[in-house]
Amino acid sequence: MKPRKLSIIAGLSYLIIFFAAVFANFFVLESILEDPLNTIQQNHLLVRFGIVAFLLTVVFDVLVAWALYQLYKNHHLSGLSTYFRMMHAAIMGVAIFALPVALTLTDGQEILKQVEIFNIIWLIGLFFFGIHLVLLGKIIQKPKIIAFFLVIAGIMYMIDTVAHFMLADYEAYGSLFLALVAVPSIIGEMSFAIWLLAKGGKEDLKK
Repeated sequence: MKPRKLSIIAGLSYLIIFFAAVFANFFVLESILEDPLNTIQQNHLLVRFGIVAFLLTVVFDVLVAWALYQLYKNHHLSGLSTYFRMMHAAIMGVAIFALPVALTLTDGQEILKQVEIFNIIWLIGLFFFGIHLVLLGKIIQKPKIIAFFLVIAGIMYMIDTVAHFMLADYEAYGSLFLALVAVPSIIGEMSFAIWLLAKGGKEDLKK
């Protein structure tokens, strides 16, 4: 497949992941956290759509991994980077199982426990995703500013996961860690997605 087409596939997949994750996290999970029993019983369709949205993020995560590997397969770190992204996708797929279980529960605390299980497993996956981003930043090299933000985002993902498990009072610093992860991640990954759609693979067409 031509590099330009691979770039478009990767860029579009990134955007789908972004919007699906925003919906699933900020519309579905937040609703469950705010009012677990009512959300599960009265808005169960919303929760089901959220589960599907998370499944879509896994599907398109694999698609991004494949497309990026094809684009940069001549780089010696490309295979390793792909493996770590695939590990993240696999772990995320396992984490999702907790959410359908929540749909069967009738106790608010038990529902929240399932959400916590989902978040912990996903958090572990994000550590490996962070390694992928660091390697990806090394692989793409240019645009340099995007590569820089990808590396920083990857480091922040890893630090955040470790902090969750090492700091007994993590919640006291939760907002700070969220910002440290979200800012470079959004800038780096969204910029990379836009660059892939706008310019990715075009250099190969000129050769």
